[in-house]
Amino acid sequence: MEEHKENIQVIDVNAKMSNAKEEEKEKPCSRICPDAESAPQTPPSQSNSDFSHPVYKEIALANGHINRMSKEELRIKLSELKLDTRGVKDVMKKRLKSHYKKQKLMQSAAEGGPTDTYYDYICVVDFEATCEEDNPSDFLHEIIEFPMALINTHTLQIVDTFQAYVKPELNPQLSDFCIKLTGITQVGRHNLCVKALKKVSKIVDEADPFPEVLRQVVAWLQERELGTKYKYAILTDGAWDMSKFLNIQCRISRIRYPQFAKKWINIRKSYGNFYKVPRAQTKLSTMLEKLGMKYEGRPHCGLDDSRNIARIAVRMLQDGCQLRVNERMHGGQLLSVPSSGPVEGAPPPHNPHSRD
Repeated sequence: MEEHKENIQVIDVNAKMSNAKEEEKEKPCSRICPDAESAPQTPPSQSNSDFSHPVYKEIALANGHINRMSKEELRIKLSELKLDTRGVKDVMKKRLKSHYKKQKLMQSAAEGGPTDTYYDYICVVDFEATCEEDNPSDFLHEIIEFPMALINTHTLQIVDTFQAYVKPELNPQLSDFCIKLTGITQVGRHNLCVKALKKVSKIVDEADPFPEVLRQVVAWLQERELGTKYKYAILTDGAWDMSKFLNIQCRISRIRYPQFAKKWINIRKSYGNFYKVPRAQTKLSTMLEKLGMKYEGRPHCGLDDSRNIARIAVRMLQDGCQLRVNERMHGGQLLSVPSSGPVEGAPPPHNPHSRD
């Protein structure tokens, strides 16, 4: 639902977007992936004196040289280093800077100097939900697909996926627009046939209700020892999945909002801050294009969307971005997580609790 999310009108269910404009106002977070063109800021795990280390002067000098390189010079140097040569000039420039930064910090770490840290795993979530072409102001979106793609940040690979359909409670009959948008039943040249419509109805009708699907999600996360043995974080394409869809769904299902989903990485914020591009250039299709990649699979299929978002996240990690939690839910409100905060992983997942 990536292209449709920004047009969705949602009733206020104590999920007031009090800081909706905060994302646009937020300055690029150089602390996440400091660009040594300017004086580096202090990360939460280091003291001010750490940046007096000579390694940061070396990084700054390398960045200055890279800034003066042409696109062809960047491509040649990346090729020599056996790095990806795809993407626009700014992406290649950032990739080369991050490579040198990573090499210098690895050498520094071996000598007892500063280094970077990552989550062990990042779990990408991209819900599909019920919708209408012109959503009335009181329309409540229900999750109909719960997909996840799991990234191992050490191997930089998508190592596992999860997918479950969900039976909606308030609007069990999907609208034609919703079916077309999700792509679940698209056939031929974007035409829908009666047989296809019946197929989707069967999938939805035979699916488990949301509380049961959430239990399956929790079991899947627990089996992979996320939050216990391994440090992990949730990642989404924007703020809507958690602050709107999951928040509303939990109220409809009369269960409490899960603790493990109260903080997440908004990849649009991370992408914009890291590559220093405006919000208008952080849509899924645009991010893929700017990174020299193409969408793989069927657009608006939640699992395929999750996989493609994960591909962007992997590329950003390869380019040296330390993806970290930057948004959270608190008291039913969407808030930004300051970059000065500690890099915390999501808590161990637990089965849903009733609101009654």
